[in-house]
Amino acid sequence: MTRSTAAAAPSPDALRDHLDAHLDPPARAWLRGALAEAAGHPGGHGPISTWELRLAEAGRRCGSRHADAARVLILHTARADLTAVTRVYRQGTAAERRAVLLALPHLVPGPDALPLVEDALRTNDTRLLAAAVGPYGARHLDAHGWRQAVLKCLFTNVPVEAVAGLAERARGDGELTRMLTDFAAERTAAGRPVPSGLYRVLALAESGKEAP
Repeated sequence: MTRSTAAAAPSPDALRDHLDAHLDPPARAWLRGALAEAAGHPGGHGPISTWELRLAEAGRRCGSRHADAARVLILHTARADLTAVTRVYRQGTAAERRAVLLALPHLVPGPDALPLVEDALRTNDTRLLAAAVGPYGARHLDAHGWRQAVLKCLFTNVPVEAVAGLAERARGDGELTRMLTDFAAERTAAGRPVPSGLYRVLALAESGKEAP
C-alpha cells in the first residue's frame, strides 16, 4: 500500500550539504573516502563490501549527532540492494539498523523491505521505533499495521511527531479512534497517565484537524 502523501525523507543532497556544513575537516575527509568506496563497490552481491564496514565506523568518525546521516548517505551511495540492507539490518548494531530504516525510502521503491520495519516495531528500542514509523513505513504499512505502530509509539513514549504522514493517515479513521479511546480508558482505569500525544492523534482521527 503506497501512500503518496507520506512525508518525504531528507534527500541525499540535503544530507551531504548538512554533513559538509557540520563535520570537522578530519570527519569530512573520512566521509569522502567512505563515499568513494561505496561508489566504487555498489550493490550488495558477493561477500561483505568495504562500505559495510564503514557503517560501523561512522559513529566514531562523525560523532553521534551526525552518524545517522553519514550511514544513510553511505547506503545510498552504495546503491545497497534489498539483500545488502537486509544483511546490514540483521547483522548490525541498533545504530546500523536505525540507519537502514532511515535509508529505505532511498533504496527500496516497493514494500519488499517491510519485514525489517515490522521487526523494528516488535522491539522496545524507541529510536528504532521512531525510524520504523518514518516515510517508508508510512507509505507501505497496511492500515492494521500502521494503527498498531501508532499505539506502540504511544505505549513506549515515542513522540507522535515521529510518525510520518500522521495527519493524512489518521484523518477520519474510525477504527483508530476506537483503539485510542480503549487505550486511554485502560490507562485511566489502571491509574496511569494517558500520553499527551494520544489526544493529538485522536483529534486527527475524529475530525482530521490538528489538536490545539
